[in-house]
Amino acid sequence: MLPYKDLRSFNTLRRIVARLRGPRGCPWDRQQTPRSLKTTFLEECYEVLQAIDDGNPQALKGELGDLSLHILLQAQIAEEAGQFDIHDVFEGINRKLIRRHPHVFGDAVARDAGEVAAKWEVIKQAEKTGEEGLLSSVPVSLPALARAQSIQRRAAGVGFDWPEAGGVFDKVNEELGELRAARDAREKADEFGDLLFALVNAGRWLEIDPEAALRSANERFAQRFGWMEKACKQRKLDFARLTLEEKEALWQEAKRALKSV
Repeated sequence: MLPYKDLRSFNTLRRIVARLRGPRGCPWDRQQTPRSLKTTFLEECYEVLQAIDDGNPQALKGELGDLSLHILLQAQIAEEAGQFDIHDVFEGINRKLIRRHPHVFGDAVARDAGEVAAKWEVIKQAEKTGEEGLLSSVPVSLPALARAQSIQRRAAGVGFDWPEAGGVFDKVNEELGELRAARDAREKADEFGDLLFALVNAGRWLEIDPEAALRSANERFAQRFGWMEKACKQRKLDFARLTLEEKEALWQEAKRALKSV
């Protein structure tokens, strides 16, 4: 028999987490700290993204539950330390959402999503104190592509952006030319980074998430390469001994075979 009646309740999950962390709770949960949970928290975030990419609502439901568990664990640990509790978390986000949506909860007007995003950044910057800059709160620990996207979005929100898409693609071509002209390893690395940064900006203009796009490209490559390996095994061929031309022909065959998959 289940120890809790309403398994659809948020309060039930909160009580379960508190019990897991309690004196007679789970040894593993009891020894966790905010820092020890970082790696698995990040893994859960990526599993949410995978469920979204897969278009699998049942998987997404489960992964959102796992992510919610992590949020409640962090809040429970903070509550035990006398720092804050989950109600403080909700109060903070509720106040922030009301404050940053004056066009919904106040008298301000926003005509479209772009204007909302611009006003959001202005309000966010006005909330900062001291010498804190617009980009100072972008976590350094973010994956590089995601951090570039966040930096560019914030800069664009206060008007530091190209007036039209043509300038963005010209910048990509310019950075590609500078990479080709780079003379030493340090310069090549710098120019390669600038090219990636420009490509992320192009993705923003095209409304493409660069992280998701690269994950998709990785998956396509892995599937095609796997098809090539399987084909070689069926045809009793040694893939490593094929010429580059033969490998390219096999690659094109894989692309055609998997196009409808």
